[in-house]
Amino acid sequence: MSVTIYESISNARKLKQKLLAVLIDPDKIELSEVSLLAEKINQSSATHIFVGGSIVQNFIIDELILILKKESNLPILIFPGHPSQISQEANGLLFLSLLSGRNPDYLIEHHINSIDLLKDSNLEIIPTGYILIDGGKETAVQRVSQTLPIASTAIELAYKTAKAGEYLGKKLIYLEAGSGALNPVPVEMIKAVASQINIPLIVGGGIRSREAIENAYASGADLVVIGTAFENDINFFN
Repeated sequence: MSVTIYESISNARKLKQKLLAVLIDPDKIELSEVSLLAEKINQSSATHIFVGGSIVQNFIIDELILILKKESNLPILIFPGHPSQISQEANGLLFLSLLSGRNPDYLIEHHINSIDLLKDSNLEIIPTGYILIDGGKETAVQRVSQTLPIASTAIELAYKTAKAGEYLGKKLIYLEAGSGALNPVPVEMIKAVASQINIPLIVGGGIRSREAIENAYASGADLVVIGTAFENDINFFN
């Protein structure tokens, strides 16, 4: 019996094996670039590929994923900001609920609107508690969702939000400073959240160096996401 994507993430956590995902935003690349991106990803220590963004106007997700699947064997997960970003070509989907905000569209409404696309699909659907942390600037997530991030100093609120997500049945918690954030999620906050939850912790946003990746791992992140840094420099992992 094959292991699911979630089981592989959960097993890695138990074994203290750290994971790395590269996030590809369809609006920030051309299809002609995808093969080269896949080559660079294959040469890196990446274990997963995430595809999506807060605002996707370049509707090439299906074609993008098909190229990635041809060029790489890594599992591909949709990181959706809207039901329109769902692709049946992916291996799975992070079913994100924006727990840090109070906009019902991002807590449940978009999820309801996606059911017709998901109920008969072969996608592995992973319930994920998404928590936006202030990364020093207004991000696309904040603008689109019309919600405020949790302050980077509000450590107690962050870990209580994460724990509430776990109690609600989320299988992953995703601490996110936002694409292009000036500052990553503080290590003190990662440590606090990691110490309070018993499910895998993803951390992303504002991570621009190997040192920042290692700091996130050392603080308790099970999977780190690199997006903007790789977009700006495809040789980032070199």
